[in-house]
Amino acid sequence: MAADVVRLMQSLFLPAAEAARQGEAWRPPVDVYRTPDGWLVKFDLAGVRPEDVEVVVSGPTLTVRGSRRDWSLEEGCCHYLMEITYSQFERSVTLGGDLRQARIGTEYRHGMLLVRVREEARR
Repeated sequence: MAADVVRLMQSLFLPAAEAARQGEAWRPPVDVYRTPDGWLVKFDLAGVRPEDVEVVVSGPTLTVRGSRRDWSLEEGCCHYLMEITYSQFERSVTLGGDLRQARIGTEYRHGMLLVRVREEARR
């Protein structure tokens, strides 16, 4: 049973760590909500500074990209265990319709980037 737990943990964490070592972008978790006037998309960006984030819309696709940088809490410390990915990230979500005419608003709250996509009223 213990070996099964170790295999499960390795399958969850090692691919992301290996991707970071190879210079690949990590994919932050995302929640997507349909709202009466559009969409609310939440990106888990703990430790990412808002100025290090870019939001791009292309057709029906919303893309958030940027980087999470490591910073030291104390002078002279060196790492013992590193599980948090510090590198470039990118995550795309395809929503319904063409978003180029939508109003996009962002808010950064408690490590979460909230992207509100308000669709223009149909005529």
